[in-house]
Amino acid sequence: MTDKLSVNDRTYRQPQAPTVVVCVDGCEPDYLAQAVATGHMPWLKKTLAEGSALVAECVVPSFTNPNNLSIVTGAPPSVHGICGNYLYDTASGTEVMMNDPKWLRAPTLLAALADSGKSVAVVTAKDKLRRLLGHKMKGICFSSEKSDQVTMEENGIDDVLGLVGLPVPSVYSADLSEFVFAAGVKLMEKHRPDVMYLSTTDYVQHKHAPGTDGANSFYTMMDGYLAQLDAMGCVIALTADHGMNAKVAMDGQPDVIYLQDWFDQAIGTGKARVILPITDPYVVHHGALGSFATVYLPEGTDVEATRARLAAQKGMETVLTREQAAERFELPTDRIGDIVAVSERFTVVGTSASRHDLSGLDAPLRSHGGISEQRVPLIVNRKLPGLDLNRRFRNFDAFDLALNYAQ
Repeated sequence: MTDKLSVNDRTYRQPQAPTVVVCVDGCEPDYLAQAVATGHMPWLKKTLAEGSALVAECVVPSFTNPNNLSIVTGAPPSVHGICGNYLYDTASGTEVMMNDPKWLRAPTLLAALADSGKSVAVVTAKDKLRRLLGHKMKGICFSSEKSDQVTMEENGIDDVLGLVGLPVPSVYSADLSEFVFAAGVKLMEKHRPDVMYLSTTDYVQHKHAPGTDGANSFYTMMDGYLAQLDAMGCVIALTADHGMNAKVAMDGQPDVIYLQDWFDQAIGTGKARVILPITDPYVVHHGALGSFATVYLPEGTDVEATRARLAAQKGMETVLTREQAAERFELPTDRIGDIVAVSERFTVVGTSASRHDLSGLDAPLRSHGGISEQRVPLIVNRKLPGLDLNRRFRNFDAFDLALNYAQ
């Protein structure tokens, strides 16, 4: 076994203590600040004082799949290829979910650690991420969502419900994330993996603003499980895949720019194709509305003129050509449209008004996807000697800090 391994042009030391990297879905830093300030997270308060607390940037689009894959590959989407939860496959002319490992273009650190002889465990809330995170990884890998369907052959473990002692949680609940933490603690107690990756869901963050009872209850729960992992001697690095913001006008209604309707009027009905990479099978809590879209234009369109016209639309933060977006946001050029549109902090983009069902929203819309949701926590329960605190930190530096500095 080598002391170091190299993955995607980054070098990592092997873990000396059990190492847990946690991705808290939708964790705008203010959630932690509010919970700590009001006494809801005693473990984190102690960790902020005795460990290391940084604010980092996630990748744009600030969605789940691109950022989780960046964290486990240590690289941006231009390297690993996962640039959304959803994309337009130009080869087949169809819109598809990016949850199949065939879309992944780079190896994960998790698989490399397992190949080097380390025991690795992954627990994710939704099953859409499991196959990507566990691609070519020898070890334990399962989701809360399908925790009753695990097999030794497929997941490296059986009887997860018996291990955790909790029922299969609803996808639309805080319980889905609690199951991730509870499973992480039980796995550390029984199997003591060398490296563990825990990834939650942002159901709570979509519904509850920082400092509210619903949010504080969630972070109190999380704090208790992290304290247990800390007590077992784990190095813990905590980050998020993206932040979260209210996306409403002053009347409390969703502030939406319907881009397909806009393009139908601007260049002709049905000529442009608007793709919303936030789309996944679980849209009740956000109605598939986020702050990032990619647009495919018909051949012969004046892209720059169209880009400039959309950029002047009230509520848009930035509108870029394919090449500009690929450079600024480190995205694969062949998986984004001719135009990339990012809306402002309080605004979301949709396709057509007739295609979004917002009847499931029982609270003012909160969502993500844009530049305004880039700030995320990056917290380690150890001091990090030798670390340049003036450098730009990304959420995908989590394993770098946990393995190269915290050990």
